[in-house]
Amino acid sequence: MTEQTTTPPPDPSEVWCPPLAPVVEGGLARPRIGIAGISIESSTFSPHISGTEAFTVRRGVDLLAYYPFLDEGRELRSAAEWVPLMHARSLPGGAVDPELYVAFRDEIIDQIRNAGPLDALFFDIHGAMSVVGMQDAEGDLARHVRQALGDAALVSASMDLHGNVSFELLENVDLITCYRMAPHEDAMNTKERAVFNLLGRLRAATGADVHKRRPSKAWLPVPVLLPGEKTSTRIKPAKGIYEEIPAVTELDGVLDAAIWVGYAWADEPRCQAYVVVTGDDVMVIRREAERLGRMYWDARRDFAFVAETATLEEGIAVAIAPDAPRPYFLSDTGDNPTAGGAGDVTWTLAQLLASEPLAAADVRLVHASIFDAEAVEQAVAAGVGGAVDMEAGARIDHNAHGPVRLHGTVYSITDGDPVAGMQAVVKVGNVFAILTERRKPFHHISDFTCLGLDPAEFDVVVVKIGYLEPELFDAAAGWKLALTPGGVDQDLLRLGHSHLADGVFPFSEDGGAPALTATVHRR
Repeated sequence: MTEQTTTPPPDPSEVWCPPLAPVVEGGLARPRIGIAGISIESSTFSPHISGTEAFTVRRGVDLLAYYPFLDEGRELRSAAEWVPLMHARSLPGGAVDPELYVAFRDEIIDQIRNAGPLDALFFDIHGAMSVVGMQDAEGDLARHVRQALGDAALVSASMDLHGNVSFELLENVDLITCYRMAPHEDAMNTKERAVFNLLGRLRAATGADVHKRRPSKAWLPVPVLLPGEKTSTRIKPAKGIYEEIPAVTELDGVLDAAIWVGYAWADEPRCQAYVVVTGDDVMVIRREAERLGRMYWDARRDFAFVAETATLEEGIAVAIAPDAPRPYFLSDTGDNPTAGGAGDVTWTLAQLLASEPLAAADVRLVHASIFDAEAVEQAVAAGVGGAVDMEAGARIDHNAHGPVRLHGTVYSITDGDPVAGMQAVVKVGNVFAILTERRKPFHHISDFTCLGLDPAEFDVVVVKIGYLEPELFDAAAGWKLALTPGGVDQDLLRLGHSHLADGVFPFSEDGGAPALTATVHRR
């Protein structure tokens, strides 16, 4: 396994930012700040379409309660009059239904226009939302938001580091930042930082000139596009590059610095890496953006998978070996639902069931998971201990393999999961196949134990994921990334991108060294 060094995750229950600076003369002691956004990561290589069922929509007090740093008694809560408008959030998936996107966008715009005067907006987005028929959904959303707010209000965007920062997005926001950790233990802390930075600018403004509140932004696209499994901040070079960011933010004249690795499984011109350094000293922010961008470009060939990779056949052979550490994890990377995979690709499960070495081995293996409501219904009808002979999966993504036949016994049935709905486990030989009514990622030990499956009691755990989330990483005695097919295939070159910008590595090897000159923008 690749050696990993983890940074202790910040405690999301504690205030991440330092105390707010005092309000200066002319600053806003208690500004009115709206909250809105749409957040999803969308693979354009998956046939899945993200519709209404994919999103959790929060409004009003439910939206305000989503952010623990805005709880009653917190400094940030009392520092502003918060106006929670609407936020739609989804598990990653396929591109968003265009009518749904327009409905969400228009509701946000209507909410802004009906909210009364707003001094600012906390813009909570992902950065990798694809919408059927569009090339830059977040840029479109930001433009409409800006038009509704007017020029005077400040907009502070919080993003995932796997998002993309088009110039249209950049020019319609005033402050912008993203996660600094992958896996994203700092997700909520990043949102808090975006709010903290916003309040700081509103408090520091002097006089009636709202433009004095706005910092400059040094924006630098870096023509590199790599999957998250090669850019995890657990290991170098990403670890070292991201460790540079805090020092940059401490420089005089700098407010924030951020690096986006971009989203590899969408075929759009904006998909690549970006650096944005925000502040008031134009010379410093340009210099630091270009320095960070050069570091990223120079390291492009050094990025490696966060764990050893293998074909599925090779992974099975290692995992079932008598001397393999237990439990041994295999990542079914091509259909990772938290990267945009459909979650019902059956190729891996079919290979497992057909593997003679696996069938002959003295091991127990659990596969998480396939979502198929009809198959779950059949398992429920058979009941625990009942025999089933049915087909499952590939209802949405059947590009790699059709439905898989499950001829076995129902091991368990569990209802009530807020994400998965009804769940069933079907035992076929020594393989325990998890079926879910709805798409669900398996990131926590409790995702398994609630089904009567303790990973510690299994020899092999196969999960649709890329890099292991913290609980699974800690549980894994051994681990390989299986390079499997699906909508988030790790072999990017075989996916068939055709709309990327010219010269993006590794899709183009002959474009020469880019200029890497930052553009400085200020509204």
